[in-house]
Amino acid sequence: MKILTVLTYYRPHTSGLTIYAERLARAFVKRGHQVTVMTTQYDPSLPREEMMDGVKVIRVPVAARVSKGVLAPAFGWVATKLVAQHDVVQLHLPQFDAPGVAFRARLFGKPAVLTYHCDLFLTRTWFNRLVNFVVNFQNNMAGRLANHIVTYTQDYADNSPFLSRYASKLTPILPPVELPFPTPQAVSAFADAHRTKEHKPVIGMAARLAAEKGVEVLLDALPAILEKYPNAQVLFAGTYQNVMGEQAYSDRLMPRIREYEIQGHWTFLGNLDPIQMAAFYPNLDVLTVPSLNSTEAFGLVQIEAMMNGVPSVPSALPGVRRPVQMHGMGLVSQIGDSASLAESILSVLDDPQKYRGDLDSIKKSYDPDSIAQEYEKLFQRLMN
Repeated sequence: MKILTVLTYYRPHTSGLTIYAERLARAFVKRGHQVTVMTTQYDPSLPREEMMDGVKVIRVPVAARVSKGVLAPAFGWVATKLVAQHDVVQLHLPQFDAPGVAFRARLFGKPAVLTYHCDLFLTRTWFNRLVNFVVNFQNNMAGRLANHIVTYTQDYADNSPFLSRYASKLTPILPPVELPFPTPQAVSAFADAHRTKEHKPVIGMAARLAAEKGVEVLLDALPAILEKYPNAQVLFAGTYQNVMGEQAYSDRLMPRIREYEIQGHWTFLGNLDPIQMAAFYPNLDVLTVPSLNSTEAFGLVQIEAMMNGVPSVPSALPGVRRPVQMHGMGLVSQIGDSASLAESILSVLDDPQKYRGDLDSIKKSYDPDSIAQEYEKLFQRLMN
């Protein structure tokens, strides 16, 4: 099967969406399919075309940036050629260019499947309101044109303004999750580098420093946590400098974070590759995902942590709460409520044995090969 995957950002860009797309594309290749990823050349230093783990990646030059998105005038022309060459088109939303690609799939009689990752919710400025309106309009056009839509969980679908419109052509499929096996030496070296044996318990957060991630909720919860555990520390994995569209948010939080850094209670790790992430999780006592709005639909990092025996404390957002509810490894806190977050984290830290799960079952449920098979069944049904 020739599969065309279309999305705005692909690797080396790091986000839950790009990691999902990369894992699924690699799984398709391992199962014998020919996979092409069409994306944008968001960084001019990236090659226009390359092979990555058996996946052919084609990047379309970018003419301008708009908020967190890009404008690529040649996208439609390249899409016309590639859609005609493939058997099925998989699009990852939110994506400005999705309706045009889905329309081309209709013209060429190729099934178009949308993988819907999250609702878009930008900070409330007049310009972002315009961006929200345009992207939502584009998403809805893509939804009308697509043959089918995939989302992570029914919980998220039931609460999404977009997905609730398309219940008749919707299938929940869990996301693909995998990590390299961490060597004891790597885990120990990570512990030594970040003094996780001395500064315990260790609270992990893996995200961009962005407004929707709820970093300030964790900051507000820290005093109560430190009162009971004076040596606790936060290890923050992910981009925290020059995050697109988040400079004002960063400027607001950094003075408080710097104080905790000086005291040894907060460490920025920056972007970690998969091998480094594999050493990161075993050094945690708990992971938290205190996200604030529906731009977070699941939190793949929760499953990565659980696969390493680490419980999670997410916010009660639809979809985001499901990993803990499904697997019992952690507690759900109220959205935007620092007192609830602190109480939930402390409860997990006080009785970690209570939140142990079936790791083998979790790994099997999210195995990329299993997820690729679910997509194959859907693709084949639509093609027939």
